[in-house]
Amino acid sequence: MKYKNIREEELKNKVGEDWFKHFDTTEILGNIDFTVFPKQDNLFGRTPLLWAEAKTGNFDIPSMFVQLIITIGKARTFDKTMPPAFLGAFDFKKIAFVPYINIQDIFYLNDFNWNVTPSNHETKEFQLIKQRIEATLKKNTYIFDFVNDEKDLVYFIKNNVAKATTTSKLKIDKNNFIPIYLRWLEIIKPNIDVNWDELKKANIMDSDFYLADLFVDDNDTQNLEDDLSIRDSLFVVYQNQGYKIAKENIKQMFDATINLKNKETYLQFWKRYKRPPLKEFQDYIIERRDLLVPQDIRERKGAFFTPRIWVELSQKYLTDYLGENWQDDYYIWDCAAGTGNLLAGLTNKYNIYASTLDQADVNVIHERIDHGANLLKNNVFQFDFLNDDFTKLPQPLQNIINDEEKRKKLVIYINPPYAEGDNVRGIGRKNIHVSKTHDKYQSLMGKASSEMFAQFFTRIHQEIPNSVLAEFSKLKILQAPNYSNFRSFFRAKLEILFMVPADTFDNVKGDFPIGFFIWNTNKKEIFNKTVADVYDSKGIYIGSKTITSYDSSKYVSDWLGLNSKKISNNYIGHIASVGNDFQNQRMIFVDNEEKENWKKGGRHTRITVENLIYTSIYFAVRKVIPATWINDRDQFLYPNDSWQTDQEFQNDCLTYTLFNNNIQTNFGTNHWIPFTEQEVNAQAKFESNFMTDFIKGKINKEASNNDTLFENANAVENKPLVFSEEAKAVFDAGRELWKYYHAQKDANVNASFYDIREYFQGRNAQGRMNAKSEDATYTTLISELRTQLNILADKIKPKVYEYEFLKE
Repeated sequence: MKYKNIREEELKNKVGEDWFKHFDTTEILGNIDFTVFPKQDNLFGRTPLLWAEAKTGNFDIPSMFVQLIITIGKARTFDKTMPPAFLGAFDFKKIAFVPYINIQDIFYLNDFNWNVTPSNHETKEFQLIKQRIEATLKKNTYIFDFVNDEKDLVYFIKNNVAKATTTSKLKIDKNNFIPIYLRWLEIIKPNIDVNWDELKKANIMDSDFYLADLFVDDNDTQNLEDDLSIRDSLFVVYQNQGYKIAKENIKQMFDATINLKNKETYLQFWKRYKRPPLKEFQDYIIERRDLLVPQDIRERKGAFFTPRIWVELSQKYLTDYLGENWQDDYYIWDCAAGTGNLLAGLTNKYNIYASTLDQADVNVIHERIDHGANLLKNNVFQFDFLNDDFTKLPQPLQNIINDEEKRKKLVIYINPPYAEGDNVRGIGRKNIHVSKTHDKYQSLMGKASSEMFAQFFTRIHQEIPNSVLAEFSKLKILQAPNYSNFRSFFRAKLEILFMVPADTFDNVKGDFPIGFFIWNTNKKEIFNKTVADVYDSKGIYIGSKTITSYDSSKYVSDWLGLNSKKISNNYIGHIASVGNDFQNQRMIFVDNEEKENWKKGGRHTRITVENLIYTSIYFAVRKVIPATWINDRDQFLYPNDSWQTDQEFQNDCLTYTLFNNNIQTNFGTNHWIPFTEQEVNAQAKFESNFMTDFIKGKINKEASNNDTLFENANAVENKPLVFSEEAKAVFDAGRELWKYYHAQKDANVNASFYDIREYFQGRNAQGRMNAKSEDATYTTLISELRTQLNILADKIKPKVYEYEFLKE
């Protein structure tokens, strides 16, 4: 028993030192116990030699391998890095090896639940894998006793593990074709003898060459001579150890041929992967070409894949609206088709047209047609919808557009590009919205003209009138103030709308809705209000949502601005805000920074005694209702007058604001202490008692421009504020927190709520306040305060709707 009675970490160290000292065994890879790498990198990085499971005691080999396999499968480690030549398992007595290639098929099981605990040997998943691999292990496993087989083990490691960097080829599937592409960009793209800038101008992407490489049959050899393309209708095709672009694709007299600079580099890269991809994933990879297109180009061209769940749901809604036979009764044109996935599931190919900006996408759809896609090649064509004249369309489609009656039977079915010309994120967005459609209709669209999807809708509305527009887009076309001009001319009846979370779409981040709209442009009306069906990320109906246009409304920012005009120069803080909707909720805060330090952008309002209640109402109203993807575009409005007589509501809002602000003593005097010195056992007198004097009615709330507002606090007596039971509970919880803080020896007597949180929670290495504290008493006190604040927020919420700050 070579390694008896030692712990697992010590076992791994000793095995590494005793048997793999000529290798690197220090690299940690996820939850895999033990890894072996060559010490030297090569052109393609370090290829792992061994991933192994380690156990103390005497374990059965199949169980150790199963635990390792579940660990790998759960994290999909083989998608993130090259898999090793061997998998291994060892305990204190023995070590076993199995070639990775012999068991890799297990990782491609359909409908297998990998989300189980690898160390739980009792799960049905553990037992299933054990049953599946036991026969393979018996046939292909090499087992060595550390003591009795010492020489054989040394020989095996030297002549098999050490030399096994190219023995297995990684199978290509839907999960790893993108990581392989990223590696391909580093190694193969520079090796292709072509001017990439010139190709990009011609809308030819490096991804087209990558697909050409993927769809090659390597005939299970390491030779390039017998590599043959299996998809000859791709835009770029692998041919004669190089590439070919057909003359039809580039509108030239001859095919374009492109060579490799170094064939050995190409060979060494692709000998690591088994080509072509697994058969069951080939159509998926072709269909998802959009994932290989850079983000900025995807936004401009609309190369975004509509999730299948929403494709199916949209077609159900079209059926409900247009009737069971709509595919026979109507013509369908996707004028931003990409690779055509929005059209999947449609049945009458003779009535379907698909156009896209890139010829490469046309080729992809043609390739899909060759493999069963239900479309006609003649009805799939290259067309720049925002720039090209309709005379370039196929004649049958022209005939439909030019015939008033047929046009009523035309459904424009699209998920258009969403790029915005003045979008500040990323590089290369300037002027991407410029088009002939933009130039022609800019004055009509107003600010909406900077967004490409608005240009699509405008051209459809103006030049294909009386058709049906079925489209995916953001809800801003219904609600955003910048779209008021658009809504005034885009006169069509919104027949149906459902909304889903935006983050269910590829590479879309953020909590906001994307809607599917069915517009009847034959019915001329300005949008005012509709009720949308709402679905969660799994496609489950969760209710309805009223969506309102706010074109005739004034906003809460107007209300705050009007009530902050006549204020004194004695400010106690400042409130920052952006927009009037939920998407900007996190940008609303109260602090006491000097004007020169205010963050750029948004709206900044000084807080004084005269507008303290107004700003507190504004802050609370904007904050008490959490922002969700569903309410993201809802606008806060100018309220009715009923709030003016609701003193309890006003004081609730003040209370909420007092315990939710970013006031800091670092930036000046803290006028926001909600307690007296006696209440919290302060160690000295506060620099300012403004807030408690205000609460007690000792400060004049009327406008005053003299500089002695705080000094003459007792000059005018107002009624003390009366608080609700919920607000009192907040004060009680806050008082206990303040008292605990002031009991600390190094307490800052003038500390704000923010300062107290910072004191107990501290900051991390990046300078951000930690989310938690190690002080158990503080944690209990702050938790109680937050609980009472949540109760108070729940009390305020109905008033937000009652006073029409928000529409129901």
